[in-house]
Amino acid sequence: MMQRKLALLIGIGALTILLILRWEHTITLMNRETASVQSALQPWQWAPTDTITPIPGSRHLMVSAFKDHRLGGAIRVISIICRQERQPLYCVLCANTDANSKADAKANADANSKADPNADATANVDAKADRPLGQCTFLQAKVDVHSESFGFSFVTSDVLCMSPALQQATHVSITANPYASLTFLSIQNQEVKESFKYNFTVCISNIFGEYNNALQFAQTMEVYKLIGVQRVVIYNTSCGPDIEKILKYYSKEGMLEVVPWPIDKFLTPSTGWKYDLHHGDIHYYGQLTTLNECMYRYMYQSKYLLLNDIDEIIMPYKHANLEKLMGTLQQQHPNAGVFRIENHIFPKTQFDDSGRFRLPRWRSVPGVNILEHVYREPDRKHVLNPTKLLINPRSVEQTSVHSTLKQFGLVFNVPFDVCRIIHVRVPLQGQLSKDQLFVDKKLWEFEKLLIPSIDRALNESGVL
Repeated sequence: MMQRKLALLIGIGALTILLILRWEHTITLMNRETASVQSALQPWQWAPTDTITPIPGSRHLMVSAFKDHRLGGAIRVISIICRQERQPLYCVLCANTDANSKADAKANADANSKADPNADATANVDAKADRPLGQCTFLQAKVDVHSESFGFSFVTSDVLCMSPALQQATHVSITANPYASLTFLSIQNQEVKESFKYNFTVCISNIFGEYNNALQFAQTMEVYKLIGVQRVVIYNTSCGPDIEKILKYYSKEGMLEVVPWPIDKFLTPSTGWKYDLHHGDIHYYGQLTTLNECMYRYMYQSKYLLLNDIDEIIMPYKHANLEKLMGTLQQQHPNAGVFRIENHIFPKTQFDDSGRFRLPRWRSVPGVNILEHVYREPDRKHVLNPTKLLINPRSVEQTSVHSTLKQFGLVFNVPFDVCRIIHVRVPLQGQLSKDQLFVDKKLWEFEKLLIPSIDRALNESGVL
């Protein structure tokens, strides 16, 4: 009996050793095969064709990858993780060997130029780019599931790849299955930047369901310009024909970036914010994921980000524009990187009696005319107004809709008389009559410049 047990234990031990050796061999073989296979492929064959990519061996999804210099250069892959099906995930990090040789050559050239001021600093840099990938590393990932899920199964998460070998990595893939075919993401934010292309960028989380509120969107975009916004980013699942024309117009103009967001091809998205009320796999078409993706996408492109919905305008009330507003706020609160702005409702059911902006030429354009809605709901007793965010993205690690989840600086609640959100939508206090509402004609202050610019956008986009 003892001999049988001993033989069984020896057999189990031998099998375990064989499995370990096979696993190590698989990892080594994967690295070798990755390098050899990639040598025959061009880089664009390693980039995903969509903004959402399944993680092999799981129900999880990966979206985009960024180097986080605040965490020692860790690679952060914005992902969507199924909470009920957690399993170990692995990072496969690869370096574009040509990019590394170019960096080394550039450093040598810079050193030579210091010795000889007349030397060309780029003379020794290989002009060829986009060479095949190589030098791949395989390691276990750390998964940081965001604390806010609103009860849904699929949650915005960060898959973190942390290793000394990361400094040269240019591409990354995440997998739960070492035998699977991999799709690689390009690692963005490779360098820290102190100057930015834009001062203010608006991140609009997503549009879906054939959204076609063309008039309000065009009006909002033109208001953004007048208060100092230089860039708008929108994640598009689906939209109506008139919004499509408006999106193309502002994209061609250069103010708008439209990011495809086909979340409905992978999950059943909820049309609301709470699982008990709206059901589905993921909160509000992946709103939390797109907000975080936009934050990292523009971390070194924009000084500030405004995180709000498509029907909201973060409006300064004591300053002429956003730049002057933030100049004052940052001077008063130098350690703050997150500014929470109160949301105030302008019911679209209440109209200005004068009809001043009820322009006949706009009647054929689908959507809400925000200039007609100048009545603002009062604060509700014992109910805090929800907020949206104006942030320094380099001060934030994770964000939700109404507040940040992890940040490096302080948070400041901006008084509503200094800045507040103009939110034209269905009323929250529909029982109130017009004389119980406040008159707020802030948008009318922009009439002289605003009306012609709206007309131009509607005409040149083909909506009118």
